[in-house]
Amino acid sequence: QVQLVESGGGMVQAGGSLRLSCAASGRTFSTYAMGWFRQAPGKEREFVAALRWRRWSGDSTDYADSVKGRFTISRDNAKNTGYLQMNSLKPEDTAVYYCAAKDGLGSRELHAYNYWGQGTQVTVSS
Repeated sequence: QVQLVESGGGMVQAGGSLRLSCAASGRTFSTYAMGWFRQAPGKEREFVAALRWRRWSGDSTDYADSVKGRFTISRDNAKNTGYLQMNSLKPEDTAVYYCAAKDGLGSRELHAYNYWGQGTQVTVSS
């Protein structure tokens, strides 16, 4: 079992940056694959980024095309915390952001993840 708590959301102007954190408790976080998803009002939850994408490749990463080059997923195993660094934010990035964890490799499929945080709101103004 692992419990996840996100933080770091807020309101920022377009072009700005935010860093989201995902604090994990319970089992060792490093044994899980981690993902970030987001859900905008009236839309389905969508994949943003995943860590531990390829077998035998450590913390390899995968990103949605919409955030590639602007967002960076990472984690600090010593702190049992994951991160999503978001740069060059756009109004269309406005959403509730969720971190998630799963056994095995990372995935773009939200239903593959066993554990979810409560979400943190990110609002980007134009």
